Amino acid sequence: MNNTANLTAEQREAVIARSMARVERVRNLEFNSTVEVSIRSRANASLGGGDRDPALREFDNAKFEAAFFIGEEEDSLSVQQESRNQTVAGYYDPESESIVIVSDAATPTLDGEGTLSHELTHAVQDQRLNLSVQRRAETRDGYNGVLGLIEGEANAVQQAYTARCGAEWRCLSPPDSGGDGGDPSPPPNWGTYFLEFFPYSDGPDFIASLREGDDWSRVSAAYDDPPRSAQVVIEPDEYGSFEAETVALADRTGERWERVRPPDRPDYGTLGRSGLGAMFARTIYDDSNSTSLVAGQEWLNLDGTEVNTTDPLNYDLAVTRGWTGDRLHVYRNGDELGYVWRIAWESPADAERFADAYRALLSYWGGDRVAEGVWVIDDGPFADAFRVTVDGSEVTVTNAPTRAELGGVRAP
Repeated sequence: MNNTANLTAEQREAVIARSMARVERVRNLEFNSTVEVSIRSRANASLGGGDRDPALREFDNAKFEAAFFIGEEEDSLSVQQESRNQTVAGYYDPESESIVIVSDAATPTLDGEGTLSHELTHAVQDQRLNLSVQRRAETRDGYNGVLGLIEGEANAVQQAYTARCGAEWRCLSPPDSGGDGGDPSPPPNWGTYFLEFFPYSDGPDFIASLREGDDWSRVSAAYDDPPRSAQVVIEPDEYGSFEAETVALADRTGERWERVRPPDRPDYGTLGRSGLGAMFARTIYDDSNSTSLVAGQEWLNLDGTEVNTTDPLNYDLAVTRGWTGDRLHVYRNGDELGYVWRIAWESPADAERFADAYRALLSYWGGDRVAEGVWVIDDGPFADAFRVTVDGSEVTVTNAPTRAELGGVRAP
């Protein structure tokens, strides 16, 4: 069937019903009820956002600054929302139990069946499994772990579904690759994009490690014990055995600094291996510097000279191997923010390797070493002072607006 904006309501309902039947066949799991699907223009799609608690905003700003994603002059929540607004192709809403397909066309149309099959998978997850497990994740690492299951499964179904289009099934044709005559716009921020793309890239391989042909029973069972860390999605053999370390980090602030504690969530952050990988990989696409800290061929999964379309990115970077846990505390002094970030590793050698790479990252963003273990970035979006210490298998980064204030954020 051709891609067209001229499907009647009856034809569109027939396509949706057919897609539900195909998802059931691919996933070997039946829907309990029909799913409502609407198609909206990007301008009219409700993609979240709105007011957030000031403490959450401060905490999130510091967390994404720590990963060198978003500088001090930008608001991290707004940047992330802008990225979602630009890149999301559809979503399933558990509250209304319905799907919204987002169309870039002036007249919203159902462009192919890839996004539809993906979102229908979320619907059957909600009806038959336990989609609410994602609400248990309290940190970015935990969130990317459980999404490796949820989004990994949806991507695996989508890939199997679209692979049958043409040879086995007649499907709506996707838009021409040329679109409106140009390449897709890059995301507003490569760092946050890589962080959020992780479960879509590495998740299908995690699902493949649980599947045995058409037997998805171990995938279904995983909803009772979902991955609690991105590490398990990166290294599927560790599912069921790996537990991230609970990193100890006591506050040692001066009297003018106080801990930022967002309401209704943990008062610490854990970025995990997916966050660390994105932190280094972002330098590949940063046009402010002609160098990068990760080789493109290490970050991109290549089939010959082409990027693998089903698993394009490799989050198993050498510099992040041996990660066992991390913990980030954020502090405020009036309008100023600082943080302490402790990253734990399997061995002192892993810790030293990461510390060397992190010092190179400071240098990349314009940092100069001004004393033993102390670096200062004078200009740019990440202008601040940093103290980097290694103690056995732990690396601790202290950040403050100036070198003089490092001791206020954390006494040495």
